[in-house]
Amino acid sequence: MRDRVHADWDPRDESVQQDQIAAYDDLRRRCPVAHSDYLHWSVLSHSEVRRILEDHSTFSSAVSRHLSVPNGMDPPEHGDYRRIIEPYFSAANMRDFEPRCREIARQLARELATEVELIGAFAQLFSLRVQCAFMGWPASLHEPLRQWTLKNHRATLAGDRAELAAVATEFDGYIRQLLDERRAQGEAAPDDATSRLLRERVRGRALTDEELVSLLRNWTVGELGTITASVGILAHYLAEHGELQRRLRLEPALLPAAIDEILRIHGPLISNRRITTREVDIGGRRLAAGERVSIIWASANRDEAVFGDPDAFRLDRDPADNLLYGAGIHVCPGAPLARLELRLVMEALLAATEQWSLLPGRTPLRARYPGSGFSELWLAVTPAR
Repeated sequence: MRDRVHADWDPRDESVQQDQIAAYDDLRRRCPVAHSDYLHWSVLSHSEVRRILEDHSTFSSAVSRHLSVPNGMDPPEHGDYRRIIEPYFSAANMRDFEPRCREIARQLARELATEVELIGAFAQLFSLRVQCAFMGWPASLHEPLRQWTLKNHRATLAGDRAELAAVATEFDGYIRQLLDERRAQGEAAPDDATSRLLRERVRGRALTDEELVSLLRNWTVGELGTITASVGILAHYLAEHGELQRRLRLEPALLPAAIDEILRIHGPLISNRRITTREVDIGGRRLAAGERVSIIWASANRDEAVFGDPDAFRLDRDPADNLLYGAGIHVCPGAPLARLELRLVMEALLAATEQWSLLPGRTPLRARYPGSGFSELWLAVTPAR
């Protein structure tokens, strides 16, 4: 017989929202596969999350009735689009983009005030500018995209389908205008990622506008939300761990491993969705076919069964255990770009300052689901001399 489905927790309870990471830790220890009316089945343990990632025939990514390229696709369709996307994040493309990304990071770091709200005055600006630079989009899109990101977050949190539809339509308008402009320019269009996407083909045909808009929406949401959250989490952690901040200034080669470990401790992405294709037992619970499942990354990456003390900062962990960029066929194709951006932005912050710390009297405000990290983070900054 199936489990009687009841609510094991309420993801929107204020006690959860005040500190999502601590709430997920508590839930994982007592109920590693938990049911709620809001997130349906939440999977919080590392082993069960890995199982889901490796069994896409049972746990399908085709959750939404709306097109989602390629996040919401299963094989073989997923592979057709994935082969188009991966070359954009090649080592050669990362080398080509590195100088521009470094320039953006350094300029913003040099402009930091001695007392700064880092999320709005730095992290969001960085993620917006590097996304637009990588895609070849004009600076005039910076502010509209920033406002769109905020509206998308509010609508997602509220579960307001009408508002989500309106927000999606607004984004589609920005992208369709860019695509129309590139087509009108013909051979005179700039040779950037957006123009190259217009020339891509899948199964012998050009990508439709619907596919292009979906793909670019997924790239942009991932970039703006996750990179902004990551920069805030990294800055907050180093503000609270001054000795590590000093060490990374002296040994910047440690930054890649340190960044991945800090973001394991406090994940910048809370969850992803799947749907079951058949009846399945997982974590001691029986799920019917058609059940919605939420992978809680921010919990799985803190599972004591794999990491011991989840708050212990260690640079010698096995990178294969860290699910920061996922695993399996849906591992994040943009991971090389994210790693490049985060390394360069932290290098710039450390080089432009002697130190930073939390500003007294201004308690950091934690982000609310579906966001992670901080919605407000005030720092006291000592510029480099």
